[in-house]
Amino acid sequence: MKNAQKFVCAGLAVTIVFCVISAVFTFIGLENIRKTSNDTINQLVNILLEKYPDVSEKEVAEILNNKTEYTDNSEFLNKYGIYPEKDWVSYNNQGSYKYVILSVSVCIAFGLAFAVLFLGYLKIQKKQTMDIAKRIERINLGDYSLQIDENSENELSLLDNQIYRTTVKFREQAENSRKDKENLQKSLSDISHQLKTPLTSIIVMVENILDDDDMPLEIRREFLNDIKHNTNTISFLVQSLLKLSKLDAEAVKFRYEQVEVKSIVDECIKNTAVMAEILGVRLETDCNDIILNCDRKWLCEAITNIIKNCIEHSHNGNIKITAEQNKLYTKISIKDNGSGITKEDLPHIFERFYKGKNSSDDSVGIGLSLAKTIIEKQGGYISVSSELNQGSEFVIKFFNN
Repeated sequence: MKNAQKFVCAGLAVTIVFCVISAVFTFIGLENIRKTSNDTINQLVNILLEKYPDVSEKEVAEILNNKTEYTDNSEFLNKYGIYPEKDWVSYNNQGSYKYVILSVSVCIAFGLAFAVLFLGYLKIQKKQTMDIAKRIERINLGDYSLQIDENSENELSLLDNQIYRTTVKFREQAENSRKDKENLQKSLSDISHQLKTPLTSIIVMVENILDDDDMPLEIRREFLNDIKHNTNTISFLVQSLLKLSKLDAEAVKFRYEQVEVKSIVDECIKNTAVMAEILGVRLETDCNDIILNCDRKWLCEAITNIIKNCIEHSHNGNIKITAEQNKLYTKISIKDNGSGITKEDLPHIFERFYKGKNSSDDSVGIGLSLAKTIIEKQGGYISVSSELNQGSEFVIKFFNN
């Protein structure tokens, strides 16, 4: 850990400094002892040679080099206030002795202080490590309600902050997973409800046909037509749900190309021509010379669903499809003069399985939701404006890159 390394390096650096200082003090003290001792011995040698000329220099050298036996004269020294067992023979060495003691004491004191500080630091690090381990254990148990109030910048705190960020992500993922499960449950409930009515109707009509051998041919054909209609409704619902699930799972890879908007609109009109003819709806277009970078197949799917919705609400009416382009975006407008959408329904019109007050009995409430998803997945934007009994206008915009 960087902080621990810095702490140890700083401690070693200070220790070296104190050791150098202590060595200097010790050297000074020992040098004073050497000089003082040498001066004292020189005085004794001079006095000895002056008063006792018979003593040879060789004998003096042997005494100084500790090569001769001698008698302990401690009593003699004690008589003059000199105690070799606890004092220096030369009183001048007492100060030098203090230098040595002081340097040794400083080294020992600093060493102890450094050891105490380092042990305290290790204790704090151990506590932080144990706290982090406990947090990780809580995360493993699914508890993501962690809060970190410390803002220090040591390594363990940085690790703690990263754990907190990871916890926040896990918390968000858990929340998203919970919402996805709720949405899935709601979707399954809606799908079950949407399928229940046509399936029940099919079962009842099939049972009537099988049980009544004398059923008139016209009624039998009517039942079969109803069965076909309900089967088509179920097929459309299942196919739409499969497309939505692929889009939601990001399993669709759009193939972008430069396409004429007119060709897409013409194909959508072709797809809805029979329905428009049955309901007496006239379709007009004005989309010349507009080029759009998009996935032709999927955008055609989206616009077809929007046109179908307009046709359902515009019996014997008109629908006009226009396109325009500027430096900012390409806009496709689909406008009808039908029954319109109520203010209460308008905010929910693109929600899945939502059926407004003016919806037809055949509506399953998924076409506009699928259209919105397709357009947004291609980077587009769709909006709707409407007034009751005056019609609706769907506007699709793709912003230029």
